Amino acid sequence: MSLKSNTADSTKSPAADSSNEVKKKPVRRISIQTPKINYNFLKRKSRKESTAEKQTLIDLFEHSVEKYSDKPFLWERDSRYRAITYKQGKNLVYKLGGGFLSLGLKKGDRVALLAEGCNAWILGEMGILFAGGINVPLSVKLSESSDLLFRLNHSETRFVMVSISQLKKIRSIIDQLTTVEKVIIIGNMQTKLNSGELLLDDLYALGEAWNGNHPGELQTIASSIRENDLANITYTSGTTADPKGVMLTHRNFTANVEHSLSVVNVPEHFRTLLILPLDHCFAHVTGFYTFIAKGGSIATVPTGKTMFEYIRNIPLALREFQPDVVMTVPALAKTFKKNVEKSVHEMGPLVEKVFNFALTVNMMYNKEGYNKGKHFSWVLKPLVLLFDKSLFSHLRKGLGGKLQFFVDGGAYLDIDMQKFWYATGIPMFQGYGLSEATPVISSNSYAKHKLGTSGVPAKGIEVTIRDEEGNMLPAGHKGEIVIRGENVMAGYWKNLEATANAVKDGWLFTGDLGSFDSKGFLSVFGRSKSLLIGSDGEKYSPEGIEESLEALSPYIEQVMLYNNQNAYTVALIVPNLEAIKHAVPDYSAEQGKQQAIQLIYQTINEYKKGGKYAGLFPERWLPSTFAILDENFNESNHLLNSTMKMVRGKIEKRYASLLEFLMTPEGKNPFNEHNFKAFK
Repeated sequence: MSLKSNTADSTKSPAADSSNEVKKKPVRRISIQTPKINYNFLKRKSRKESTAEKQTLIDLFEHSVEKYSDKPFLWERDSRYRAITYKQGKNLVYKLGGGFLSLGLKKGDRVALLAEGCNAWILGEMGILFAGGINVPLSVKLSESSDLLFRLNHSETRFVMVSISQLKKIRSIIDQLTTVEKVIIIGNMQTKLNSGELLLDDLYALGEAWNGNHPGELQTIASSIRENDLANITYTSGTTADPKGVMLTHRNFTANVEHSLSVVNVPEHFRTLLILPLDHCFAHVTGFYTFIAKGGSIATVPTGKTMFEYIRNIPLALREFQPDVVMTVPALAKTFKKNVEKSVHEMGPLVEKVFNFALTVNMMYNKEGYNKGKHFSWVLKPLVLLFDKSLFSHLRKGLGGKLQFFVDGGAYLDIDMQKFWYATGIPMFQGYGLSEATPVISSNSYAKHKLGTSGVPAKGIEVTIRDEEGNMLPAGHKGEIVIRGENVMAGYWKNLEATANAVKDGWLFTGDLGSFDSKGFLSVFGRSKSLLIGSDGEKYSPEGIEESLEALSPYIEQVMLYNNQNAYTVALIVPNLEAIKHAVPDYSAEQGKQQAIQLIYQTINEYKKGGKYAGLFPERWLPSTFAILDENFNESNHLLNSTMKMVRGKIEKRYASLLEFLMTPEGKNPFNEHNFKAFK
């Protein structure tokens, strides 16, 4: 997260801010007491506290094991999904904790986890925490040459837990890892281990022996952990700045579990399928710690040998495991939608027409969710029920049959995407958060939702909207989102300056732009550093336009808008070649290239005067021209981060000369030589 320097005066107290409020309009400041999880069972005695309650992840886990001992806990698939119970999970966690202690782990030592989603990931983190360690979760998308090397050395990691598929990365840089002492390998190796390597099964065995020789010592260490002790150092690969190590405490996590459950209810019987990377705190809090707190069941997707195979395994896992809720991000939401549309298209033109008509009817009835069936749209209800029973119920069966809703916690999810899923009977509720907030700040839910917004703030979190001087703004005014709560990070690891810029008097300056409506729904418009800036200094956030172009045009796969005090806005576009080939079979021929460029040009013009989407966005921020790219934005080329968000700074740097070309008379004409060459 990166912040503008003009937030320097934003340390005023709420009382001081009140003198600058706009008159006659209420300031939107949300502050509600948190309904906390019952921690009465935690009243243990120690040297420093006799009856004080503790609220650590260790306490949360121990309480759930006590309450849900024989319930299914973690599910993993070999030939089929198989579960371990909470009690079995605890025994494995104790062995892992003892194993780390046998290796010499001391309280506060860092242990990195680099693996795909699996039981060992979740058990591994708990084992680290029980032994007094701090987990450094790492994305499997990181490259060894720079990203992994920096994080492991910067965090001064002593031990690394790594899957077999990621082991090659660690081995390639092991000589440069100045603090790493042991590498623990998840899985069964077919080849000889290198010096300093240890199999996970061997760590279990070491832990069992150590616990036997030191009865009660692991539990004593676990009991010494305080709520303000660090649980994670999670490195954010920000969209506008270099990665920083976000320090998250045990209480950050347990508080955010309480926050999350205050906005999205998780009944005890709920099951979730983790399709997000487990290294991100969104998956941590909403994916497993909220479910652990409620005795829920957690499954992971079989990884496969490639990312394509993993994505292909998701529908299989949904059908077989039959989750009640799934956490997702916009990139995956788009993939799901495209798969549905492709399947419908393959059923023939008649089915496709009926499906699209049913979607239209349901969207007209549902509106923005909170106003469903109002203003005479109630007359459509019989049709809605008919389509739901005859059409959308079959779609839901293809996703397991029990899926009640998605929660989207990534970048802005286009409202049309939200309306699509709402119409199918599986709402995709948008939430908002960031790593520095552990991460949940607000969310929509069945209880209270408004499509097109990021929902209402969680109970226990104060959310304000501030201007550039740090003054709080009333509802309807756009400004920086500034929050306060027990979920706010402890700071950035070894970066006091960045911490001081981000957290002032307990308030976290998120760097995101947002506003409240009159009913308390929060809308998020994107990063302040991502703003388009016109030649006259006016600013505008591009995310909404980009999401809409990607969602509504079959010919645009990815798009990034750019304007840095220029006369007009331009776009870098990754085309959807499959859709273009369907519309223009000979798109690689000269005349076909002209038609392909025309398809994208017409898509953009639909947002301008006379087009069917006219008025959705100010016309001056729509691209006047565009450049076609011959590669997509992905994590391998570092143009997407681990949460599938564009890294704008790197994209701008990579295509600096192309962006400059688009500002020339030749470049302003989209039918230019570059775009013709890009369609190979």
